[in-house]
Order: sequence, then C-alpha cells, then structure tokens
Amino acid sequence: MKTAPASPALAARFRPGDRVRVRCADVPGHIRTPWYIRGQSGVIERLCGAYPNPEELAYARSGVPAQPLYRVRFFQAQVWPDYTGSSADSIDVEVYQHWLESV
Repeated sequence: MKTAPASPALAARFRPGDRVRVRCADVPGHIRTPWYIRGQSGVIERLCGAYPNPEELAYARSGVPAQPLYRVRFFQAQVWPDYTGSSADSIDVEVYQHWLESV
C-alpha cells in the first residue's frame, strides 16, 4: 500500500520557553484562535507538530503548507483581570504559528 507524501510544512519559529504574543486580529472566516487570548502574551510550552491549516481546510482548500502548532501557556490572572484564583493558575491553548509574534 502506498502512503501519501507528507505535505510541506513551515519551519517552526519558536521553541519551548519562548515568550510570544497572540495577534490581536479580527479576521473574517472560520478562525481557530479563541477571542480571549488574542492580544495576550504567553510562553511556548511545547511544539505539537505541523498540521494543515484548519482555517484553510474549512473552505475546502489544501491547508498547505502545514503550520506548526504550539501549546502556549497563559497565566489566568493576565487573561482575565478579575480572576480571583491563584496567581500561579494557568491555561494552555494550542495556537498555530501564523497567529504568534515574538515578544
């Protein structure tokens, strides 16, 4: 049985421990980046791999080149200013590279 060739992927720009900011953009379409983290800064927890861009796949496009997907950790007190839990509480969100900027 033949396997399909791997789709080309963009090179990963970030590494675990890097500080990043999620782009604060209001773009039309099928977006996978939650509103509550747009404009927020966090730390790369891990690189999850590279996958076809789901924002393109939603419109029956190829999603190529594959986008690196990261797990980014945010402190909840920074995301929600009236958060009353521990200042150490965090939330991890998986975000595609095209939504991230270096801090």
